[in-house]
This record gives sequence, structure tokens and C-alpha cells, in this order.
Amino acid sequence: MNEERMEQRLERRLQERLLLQPMEGDRLVLDDATLRAALDGSRRLTAAELAALHASPLTLRRFRHLALARRNAAWQASGGMLRAADSGAALAQLVTDDGNWSLHFVAQDGGWQVILRLDPAAPFAAALLRESPLLRVADGAGATVMQGRLDADGECEAPWPFALAPAGHFQAHGAAFSVRREP
Repeated sequence: MNEERMEQRLERRLQERLLLQPMEGDRLVLDDATLRAALDGSRRLTAAELAALHASPLTLRRFRHLALARRNAAWQASGGMLRAADSGAALAQLVTDDGNWSLHFVAQDGGWQVILRLDPAAPFAAALLRESPLLRVADGAGATVMQGRLDADGECEAPWPFALAPAGHFQAHGAAFSVRREP
């Protein structure tokens, strides 16, 4: 089995080398902004752009470089939205679009506690726990929901600061939230 995996890895590396082999007359056919948008999921490549990417080893190498740089970059922010229709039930959890963060809402003493939780599988989890930066969670209007540092379990907890319950508050303030590293 181990030998089979090594063969598969070797085959992938050879295919990658063939794809990235310089070609005479090759040039960058897509700009960095387009490639970055494709990487972060904010814009899909059109069929023509995808074909151009595959036909240009230079552009493919640039795309790979941007992907590696993005993967190695320090995390700065994540965002999410309130997606469920109002069913009348209390809001229990919100998750960022990248899946790396979740907000949990717990009823407590007639109010609410909000818990920010980092997914331990997030690519930047170890670095963030080690660095322990100040984090800020904001609603869609920019108001601070909570601010603090993660504990050793990757969580931060605070009382809910608004008069409205979490579901009503988020619906009234853009149905969005963000988790951001503070400078």
C-alpha cells in the first residue's frame, strides 16, 4: 500500500512538471486579480479563462504561486451570514463561510452568552493559538458582538451585548458577521 502511494505521488509530480513546463511564446493570459478571485471563491473562471489557464504553463505556474502564498499567509478575517429563515426557534449557531469559525449562542440568566469557537482543523489554528491575538466579532453593521483572545481550547466567551436576541439582532443588522484579527 505504501509503495502504491509513493507511485501515485510520483505520478502527480510528473504530471505537475509536464503541465508547468515552459513553452515557447507562452505569456501570462490571466491577471493576478482574476487568479486571486478564483482562489478565494469570489469569482469563478469562465470556460474560456479555464481553457487559457490550462493552455499556458506560465499562467498555471503563477496560479500555483498565488495559491501557495495564500495558503501560507497569516489569517486576517473571515465572514459569515445568517442563512436560515426565521422558524421561531432561538438561534443556536452561526458558521463563517470558510468553516473555520463558529458562534454559539447559549441562553443564560435571562440573557445570552456568545461563544466564538475556532475549528481545530483550520489551516491557521496552531499559529493563532500560539500567537493569541486579540479577535473581534462584528455584526453586519460593524458593531462589536465580542472581543477577546482564544483560550487553550480555541474558544472565547462573552455576554451578548445587545437588547435583541441573536437571531433578531443579526436579521436587523445585515444578517452578516465577521471575525477579525485586531491590529
